[in-house]
Amino acid sequence: MDKFQAFLDRSLGPIMSKLGGNRYLLAVRDGVVSALPLIIVGSFFLIIAMPPLPQDWEIYKFLSGNAATILLPYRMTMYIMALYAVFGMGNSLARSYNLDGVSGGILSVMAFLLTFTPVNVAAEAEAGVAGFVLPMANLGGGGLFVGMIVTFFAINVFRFTNNSKFKITMPEQVPPSVARSFEALTPTLIVILVIGSLTYFVGFDWHNAVSTVIAPLVSATDTLPGVLLIVFLTCFFWFFGIHGVSIVGSIARPLWLTLLEQNANAVAAGAAGTALPAISAEPFYQWFIWIGGSGCTIGLALLLVTVCRSKYLKDLGRLAVVPAIFNINEPLIFGTPIVLNLTLAIPFIFTPMICAVIAWVVTSMGLVNQVIVTAPWTLPGPIGAYLATGGDWRASVLCIALIIVSVLCYLPFVKMYDKQQLKEEGSLEEQPAVDAA
Repeated sequence: MDKFQAFLDRSLGPIMSKLGGNRYLLAVRDGVVSALPLIIVGSFFLIIAMPPLPQDWEIYKFLSGNAATILLPYRMTMYIMALYAVFGMGNSLARSYNLDGVSGGILSVMAFLLTFTPVNVAAEAEAGVAGFVLPMANLGGGGLFVGMIVTFFAINVFRFTNNSKFKITMPEQVPPSVARSFEALTPTLIVILVIGSLTYFVGFDWHNAVSTVIAPLVSATDTLPGVLLIVFLTCFFWFFGIHGVSIVGSIARPLWLTLLEQNANAVAAGAAGTALPAISAEPFYQWFIWIGGSGCTIGLALLLVTVCRSKYLKDLGRLAVVPAIFNINEPLIFGTPIVLNLTLAIPFIFTPMICAVIAWVVTSMGLVNQVIVTAPWTLPGPIGAYLATGGDWRASVLCIALIIVSVLCYLPFVKMYDKQQLKEEGSLEEQPAVDAA
């Protein structure tokens, strides 16, 4: 084990450290996280507009009759999530280079909007006045990858001009806010000329080109092998004390958001809960795979309290079971510990993979609705599953069944580990008598 750990420290350690600290991955993570409150709150308006209630109830008739109006907050938040995420990415990446974050965010949003070609329409038919509208669909999850590309370009232009003689420098007497505005003039001009020329004069279709490139990735993510690979890598990294969700999630989250948006848009257009385009959006992982946290450790937490005889494990279970109900499992990962613990490594890696297979099969058969909502991740599993699927009670039943599966998968390994701990505790109790003798 020591040799294996040393090998991984030498080979994987530097790579994982670089990935975990990569400013671009961190910027993507920060940008998406900054938009998360809008995604969560906005997505709930889908449930309000199409409530899981009997259709003959008056409240259902009222809400469904006003669905178009009720969905407007959703269209101004989750539906155009990329616009908010791009500002967050630009702000984070600019600050990582010690540049003004607000200027970086604004510059990135401008670059993103310059990738759109407005459609000329008759804004006022009677008056014959021509107007322009933006293709709103590309402002959502499908536009995230374009937003990432132009954000990286815009912030690097900002960095280049700031470190060169192209920057407009104001006297010290000028207020800082005004000085920052003038410093951003040069990068703004360069970004407009470059991206605007490519979009409007060269005719480059950013969104179509990027969609063509990432389409295989999105499709691969929404497959059972893709789900199993993501689950395995996340747990594998956690086993060595590396935050697996941060590493894998930074790469996969834009793909997950694309899948979630596809489902949400289909629901907003009137599609039924079992006829949606995607299965494995991020809430699918949260409520059917990461129950209790990475590794589906809700079963482990329950077993520590109910089965273990080791004083340490039982005390740890009492402390960790409540956080685990709310999907916080760091006390288990580092307290049990799961990190570098070969006894618990097998259930930690394979339990969520088994849950993933079960949840995928059940969902693909139409026995449970696909996820459409990003419910707050700290909700207890059955409640979060119910909300994430638009009010499908069967999702709560599936979540409870998977918790039972988690308990059964962890049970033999927890008993084995409990015996190991009892031996160690017994040896410690006998140690003073041996010293005295």
